[in-house]
Amino acid sequence: MAEPILHIKDGYFFEVPKVLWRYHFESIDDVKEQYPFLVKAHPAATVADFNRGLSGKIIIPQPFATLENLHDKASGFAISKFMILEVVIGLVLVFVFSWLAQRIATGGPPRGKLWNLFESALLFVRDEVALPAMGKHDAERFTPLLWTMFFFVLFCNLFGLLPWLGAPTGAFAVTFGLACVTFATTLVSGIKQFGFVGFWLNLVPHMELPWWLVPLKMPIFAIELLSLVIKHIILSVRLLANMVAGHLVLLGILGLIAVAADRPSTAHWLMVAGISVTSSTLFSFLELFVAFLQAYVFTFLSALFIGAAVHHH
Repeated sequence: MAEPILHIKDGYFFEVPKVLWRYHFESIDDVKEQYPFLVKAHPAATVADFNRGLSGKIIIPQPFATLENLHDKASGFAISKFMILEVVIGLVLVFVFSWLAQRIATGGPPRGKLWNLFESALLFVRDEVALPAMGKHDAERFTPLLWTMFFFVLFCNLFGLLPWLGAPTGAFAVTFGLACVTFATTLVSGIKQFGFVGFWLNLVPHMELPWWLVPLKMPIFAIELLSLVIKHIILSVRLLANMVAGHLVLLGILGLIAVAADRPSTAHWLMVAGISVTSSTLFSFLELFVAFLQAYVFTFLSALFIGAAVHHH
């Protein structure tokens, strides 16, 4: 692939080992009949080029859209790889926590590693994230939302460590959508708590000012309003940057093997390959830690923002 960055970018195909998924087009007309957008995007390509280039790529059917290439749509609603992964993650979470809820409903003590693992994680989010940021009363209201955020972000991050999949949180659309959930919850819960006017007035801290300094509250309100928007945008960018940065570093480390392959010395290639594989393995463990850390950070900041909206400045 000409641009290595495309390996961590969302697209309209899943990549698997070429031996598992090969194409055997016999003519350009065969390619045009099945994937006309590819022929249009690569008019000079031969049948052999398409067979070689598409092998290992499971292209996602697009009943509601027309594609321009494997990474961009021409029109309509296109189904991307990250969309499918998000649906799969959602179904996994529904299955796991429906199973956990049935176990907890029995009233017995936790039994088994999975039950203890997930219940411990739920208690951690409630006791170490929701309660300190919101207080006991409001934590009870918003803990289910924070549980959902934490595990959805966590599973999205962890899917990026699985072969041939990807981390949906490596796409700005996903992290921005998650931040919008936090922002909408902040607005709705704050307005419900203080009323429409009271919520916006609560952005400005209470200050006993002489009458001739009261106009200072207007620029303070503008700054606080801008801050309200910016901090939610940063919430999405922080998660995106951390996930993309980790994959870029791994890509760079593994890319050293391809660079060393052009060297005439086999010993040189073996040395670089050994260092690269060892480094990428160690860095993958760091990525595993980052996957949990960023899920925690996103959830904790969301709790802080929502908590600030339902309490006086």
